Amino acid sequence: MPITPTTRPERRFWRDGLARVVGVDEVGVAPTCGAVVAAAVVMKPYCRLIPGVRDSKTLSPGQRERLAPMIRRRAVAVGVGAASVAEIDRLNIYHATHLAMRRAVARVGEHDHVLVDGLRIAEFEAHVGPYTAIVDGDARCYSIACASVVAKVVRDRMMAKLAARYPGYGWERNSGYATREHRAAIRANGLTPFHRRSFPALQALVAGDQGTLDELFGIDLDEGAVQAEAEAMVAAEVDFPENGEPEPELESGRRFPTLVLAPG
Repeated sequence: MPITPTTRPERRFWRDGLARVVGVDEVGVAPTCGAVVAAAVVMKPYCRLIPGVRDSKTLSPGQRERLAPMIRRRAVAVGVGAASVAEIDRLNIYHATHLAMRRAVARVGEHDHVLVDGLRIAEFEAHVGPYTAIVDGDARCYSIACASVVAKVVRDRMMAKLAARYPGYGWERNSGYATREHRAAIRANGLTPFHRRSFPALQALVAGDQGTLDELFGIDLDEGAVQAEAEAMVAAEVDFPENGEPEPELESGRRFPTLVLAPG
């Protein structure tokens, strides 16, 4: 039975008068293509929980699609950030993931505290302010679970859109994971601009190093399960902002695009 998240982590801060507590989670670390996406969600203090919200990995595509708009309607603020494939290849997936999280937090505006899924992150506090890392936070913490649902829906919609531009790789079914179908398409058609070329698994695949490939990929993913992941995905209203809104600035002063979660 999946764990049902609670607001116990948030209540610790709400009791101290910190109303804008942000839950943050990311998706898309393991796939071999596409951006890594993070979401940040602020819920009202002592809010009524939305039935069914939990770690997005334990939900069906249909459940996530039903819950995501409910989360967005009830939230005080929702921010979505991404790190592109070029940034993943330049920074590595670890740093790119944290960049996506920082962008998501920046999108919610002023906040009092951040709750993030996972372990402590080096120098994260310098960018987002006071934060608490919660192991298995997407399963245990309500606002992080909400963020995990939003992030998963956004990323799967993005991959479905990319699948229409690059047919044959099965991204509408596998969300970019290295399924047998996906790997066969890479062998037949090569890499697209949206493949993470820095990933050793892709390098081995392109080079035809089957021994390294088996070691890196391990057991094949369940194709049926991956198909189920994409069944309910619809076209996303997700674009890079063109409305003049300021973007979060990095140490170098360079500005990067941040995904905006469109209403509806």
